[in-house]
Formats: sequence, C-alpha cells, structure tokens
Amino acid sequence: MIRLENVSRVFQVGGESVHALDRASLVVEKGEYVSIMGPSGSGKSTLLNILGLLDRPDEGTYCIDGRDTTALTDDQQATVRRFKIGFIFQFFHLVPRLTAADNVGLPLVLAGVAPHERRHRIAEAMDRFGLSSRAGHRPDQLSGGQRQRVAIARAVIMNPAVILADEPTGNLDRTSGDEIIRAIESLREQGMTVLIVTHDPHIGGRAARAIRMVDGRIVSDLKGQA
Repeated sequence: MIRLENVSRVFQVGGESVHALDRASLVVEKGEYVSIMGPSGSGKSTLLNILGLLDRPDEGTYCIDGRDTTALTDDQQATVRRFKIGFIFQFFHLVPRLTAADNVGLPLVLAGVAPHERRHRIAEAMDRFGLSSRAGHRPDQLSGGQRQRVAIARAVIMNPAVILADEPTGNLDRTSGDEIIRAIESLREQGMTVLIVTHDPHIGGRAARAIRMVDGRIVSDLKGQA
C-alpha cells in the first residue's frame, strides 16, 4: 500500500543543512492503524507531508498502491492526493465563510461531482458523524469537537484509501479528544489505512503499530495493542 525507501528531506536553515528526514524506510499495509511519535523536530510532520504528497523527498522513493509518486508531475500528484488521501489537521483548516455542510462537500466540488450526488454524500457524511443538526452553521458557531468532526467528514467524503492525521486532538480537551480518536478509529471499518502523528502516548498506544522518530530517523517500529 505505502512504501518509502531511503527517503531523505533536507532544509537549509541559516546556511545550515537540516536533515528533517534521514534515509527513512517504511512499509504500511492496507487497513493498518499506525501512530507516529517523537520529540518536536524529529521529522514527524515532514514524513506526513511527504506521505500526503504535500512535499517531495530530496532522495529516495515513495510508492502508493505500487505507483512511484516521486516520478509524477505536480498535477499528477494532485490527482492522487485528491482521490487517495484524506487529511485531518490540528487546526481544522475549515473555510470560515462556508457552512459545515459546504466545508464537508468542498472536495466533491473540486472533483467535479454532480450537485445531486454531492447533496446525498454530504448528508450521509454529516449524519454519520453526528453533524446533521449543525449542517447550516459556520465554523465559528461550532465547538472544537464539532469542527474536528466536520474536518473528519471532509477528509473521508471522497472515500480515500489513506487517512493522515496530524495532532488531531491537539486543540481539544480530553473528552472531545477521545471522541475524535474513536471517530478516526472507526474509519478502519471501511478499510482505510490510518496514520496519526501525536505527542500523546495515550493516543499513540491505541494504534496497532507505533513508530518513533528521532532526528529524522525511524528508531523503533513496534506492534501496539489495537
């Protein structure tokens, strides 16, 4: 499903080369639930950005479903990203002027899905995540937990193969955070592959597999409890 081979990413900071990723290799099979942990600056977000085709490695290869994405043009990568990958962010990244329903449906609009099908799929997603009564509300009219559920519904509206979550509970209290994690974990029932970056060992320990990073390298890869 996902295969990274000797992937490196180097940034220039004040004339110094910083190895955000240093020859990282990783294989994730379809339907796996993986947490990625490590101290700040360990390369977690850089890894997630490369997996999400938001950044390119300087060296190495990244294949998804057997396709080498590092050989694709920007437009080709954008197409893979649109149809295969869903994103959940710490800060939600909702469009403030759009309603919850319109935020959820935005990927469908960008993909050119017909209006009648969009309405059906949006209603289904809103109902699934307990948001039907909030469909007409803007993000500033929603709680943090509700905004993150809108973000999750938006992430899955295209039925992606992979879900990438970057600190999805970082702005939430424990109760709301637990609710969000359960919602994300439910995506596995649809066969989605879930990778989650977190600083929280409680969340990281729930995953079936826990990866730890230090200084741009994967230093451990252990089976968890799930």
